[in-house]
Amino acid sequence: MSELYEMDCKRPQKGEGLAEAEIMAYARQVPEWEVIQVEGEPRLQRKFKFKDFAAALHFTNQVGELAEAQDHHPSILTEWGLATVTFWTHATGGLHVNDFIMAAKVDRL
Repeated sequence: MSELYEMDCKRPQKGEGLAEAEIMAYARQVPEWEVIQVEGEPRLQRKFKFKDFAAALHFTNQVGELAEAQDHHPSILTEWGLATVTFWTHATGGLHVNDFIMAAKVDRL
């Protein structure tokens, strides 16, 4: 099986959301990310720390470029010295393999 960071995102279809066991299996491959619940939906989130706002903003822009290239976009909160990246898939109402692919790719920035 390919490493997640080597895979490309594919357009998700309704009903392709991941089951709890699948979420936990993929989560082990991106251990610095946390599965959280927001309004009953699972999401994948990680906080990245930086020395200042400029570094956090630079990282945010890198994530944005990656998201555009993969056509899978996160929620990003950029603050002084911190960027919080959250992935989930609207089409499936939860998590999809794309979210874990993107997490793995972001980890390599």
